[in-house]
Amino acid sequence: MSLRVIFVCVENSNRSQMAQAFAIMHGGAGVEALSAGSRPSGRVNPKAVAAMAELGYDLSTHASKGLEEFNGQPFDAAVTMGCGDACPLVRATRRIDWQIPDPRDMTPDQFREVRDLVGEKVKALLAELRADPHSGEG
Repeated sequence: MSLRVIFVCVENSNRSQMAQAFAIMHGGAGVEALSAGSRPSGRVNPKAVAAMAELGYDLSTHASKGLEEFNGQPFDAAVTMGCGDACPLVRATRRIDWQIPDPRDMTPDQFREVRDLVGEKVKALLAELRADPHSGEG
């Protein structure tokens, strides 16, 4: 059973990238984690790269992608990051919105707080999806 999860924010440069990284770190082989943005910036924020490097994850290998790449693809969960993006063309069994502030202009300490919040939410989501007998079937 493999779970497919996509994390979406506007620029695909901070929150959704870190969420994807946490899902890869905590999900293992049973999770396919992706991220995208409705208006991608085209780059991953160096602050996000630095914040994840502190946890041993190399975010510099990620790229900022547009949501249209995933239109029509099935996911067990589509998670938006409080940015109002509905991603109507993404097929998801479950749609979740996390009200997480955009850390783009925050200090490094505030950025770490957002990073840690994202990490906690991703862990909880993976546990919830694994407990759902219908996840991973689509």
